[in-house]
Amino acid sequence: MTTLAQRLEKHFHDLHGHLPPLPPDVEWLLPLANLPETARVFQVFLEKYYTDTNPRTLIVGINPGRFGAGVTNVAFTDPVHLVRECGIENSFEKKEELSAQYIYRVVRAFGGPAAFYKQFFINSVVPFGFVKNGVNYNYYDEKPLQQAMLPLIRLHLRSLLGLGMNPAVCYCLGEGQNFKFLSKFNETEGFFGKIVPLPHPRFIMQYRRKRVDEYVEMYLSALKAASF
Repeated sequence: MTTLAQRLEKHFHDLHGHLPPLPPDVEWLLPLANLPETARVFQVFLEKYYTDTNPRTLIVGINPGRFGAGVTNVAFTDPVHLVRECGIENSFEKKEELSAQYIYRVVRAFGGPAAFYKQFFINSVVPFGFVKNGVNYNYYDEKPLQQAMLPLIRLHLRSLLGLGMNPAVCYCLGEGQNFKFLSKFNETEGFFGKIVPLPHPRFIMQYRRKRVDEYVEMYLSALKAASF
């Protein structure tokens, strides 16, 4: 029987064969396809935390950014945290991402990466990122892009559930447009029993930094309620 790590690795590589055309001036971030080091560290990450066949509860953000999963293909994990928190050496430029700083505060508070990833898999509504005019771009920033992504989102989430994600609950990072889209999409597709919104890590670090500890406790309370 294949492990969850093997199934996840195949899933993400296979998705490259299903990428839709993008609107003008929007470009893909595809490090897994374009950077051998990304493929290597992603495989090491999966083998470190997912070499079993147990289910996980899914946590989804928006789509990867340039300095986090847009480099490592590990959601909310920049090259710095990949080394510091996960013990995975890499040759990438050591830039930190605000969202990764917050997520790993949650991970540490939960008991560390081994305990956290034993229960959860973090990814995004759209598994690969975008840039427009050299800056991060979100799938919902323009209607044509969002519409173009629908088949890929459907395939991505349906496949993750087929690989062993918990269908009872999904945690959505972003209480605004990401949650609004995912909730409506879920009403049509029926992927998850419920979707629980949480404030987006970047919002917390940019606008609520003085209250980070409160938000970490909020996350812990919500995540510990997950059940299979």
